Amino acid sequence: MAEGASLPCHLRGRFAPVPAEREAADLTVRGTLPPELDGRYLRNGPNPLPGEGSGHWFTGSGMLHGIRLRGGRAEWYRNRWVRTRELEGHPFIREDRTVDLAATPANTHVIRHAGTVLALCEAGLPYWVTDELETVGPYDFGGRLRTAMTAHPKQDSVTGELHLFGTGFAPPHLTYHRVTALGELLDSRPVEVPGPTMMHDFAVTEHHIVWLDLPVVLDLALAGRGGMPYRWDDGYGARLGIMSRTPGSTDVRWYDIDPCYVFHVGNAYEDAHGRIVLDAVRHDPAGFGNAWSGIGGPGGPAAVQDLGAPSVLHRWTLDPATGRVTESQLDNHEAEFPTHNEALTGHPHRYLYTVSGDGIAKHDLKADTRHLHKTPGSRHAGEAVFVPAADGTGEDDGWLLSLVSDDQGQAGELLVLDARELAVQAVVELPYPVPAGFHGSWLPESS
Repeated sequence: MAEGASLPCHLRGRFAPVPAEREAADLTVRGTLPPELDGRYLRNGPNPLPGEGSGHWFTGSGMLHGIRLRGGRAEWYRNRWVRTRELEGHPFIREDRTVDLAATPANTHVIRHAGTVLALCEAGLPYWVTDELETVGPYDFGGRLRTAMTAHPKQDSVTGELHLFGTGFAPPHLTYHRVTALGELLDSRPVEVPGPTMMHDFAVTEHHIVWLDLPVVLDLALAGRGGMPYRWDDGYGARLGIMSRTPGSTDVRWYDIDPCYVFHVGNAYEDAHGRIVLDAVRHDPAGFGNAWSGIGGPGGPAAVQDLGAPSVLHRWTLDPATGRVTESQLDNHEAEFPTHNEALTGHPHRYLYTVSGDGIAKHDLKADTRHLHKTPGSRHAGEAVFVPAADGTGEDDGWLLSLVSDDQGQAGELLVLDARELAVQAVVELPYPVPAGFHGSWLPESS
């Protein structure tokens, strides 16, 4: 048996954790980096400490990878573990059965809001980190955040507000929060749901919050087996909820949908008829089961191209006038990690970008076309983050940034694509392997 072949798939190949924190300067660039890319690309993902192990891809200690771009050069690369209380050995559930919201892996996403960079994991509090990736500590918005925080908050491009939610094992199982553009948490509202589920993402529109109450439920008995404490439950049902963004509103109008699960939302908006349109990646029950069981076992981490029932882009249209919902599949190719031009968050969009098989796909939802950039050989692209061009006039005027990992343990790359044509603009050669991870952000220096 090949060395490492007995390890779970999420601990080998392109998912293999790196053993140390490293850094390098003056990186080699193939092609031409756009000079206006002045900032940092940061990406988060699980990376267990040496000897720590991990029963599931989702549970490894968080590690940030960062590349500094300026003046057409790649000035540095560095990686750092997020120094959480969990990394220090503190348990999430204390001996008195209370929860330590700071004892999480902080391994899922990294954003900046109101000048503060936050490493996120939906099980607990965010962690404040510096632009150089050093950990400051847990962040609770001045004591006002008393629940966990989603790894997928949404920033309103018009108001600058940050919308987020927290889930809990005990009531309230769901709480909505609103943070001002200046970083002050002003609004927290419990939202009634039947029980604790793995609500990973949500959506916002100009006037509404869109909830995804789906049948992957908490089962603490699974936690002791080294895996994630969630399972599919046919009896829970599947529904989408619409809640007004008006301060103080907690009423939700629910729409039953066909059973499915959604890890990641592309975008949502209100159309000219007042209907709510939600685009997201849909996993049917069989596809979710294959992905979920494979993440920590021999099948590997949710490699969508290997699923019998792939995850696909899907659209739900909710009509408040009739109380009805319609569903349609937008594409028949595997997809995950959908992104868009975030200047249009909550507003009509034409393009979505996904990780699809062995490349990055651009979906034109108006022309109903799909264009794929394939990564060569054993290389696999991660989530593609859209960066708008300063003088751009179109929705797709800009670039896509993606960290590329390698199944053979070769050094990673930062791929820069022209978002219009998916042509390679530049490749930043990294000196070390970079494991496959989750989500990242472009942090422009001008901000």
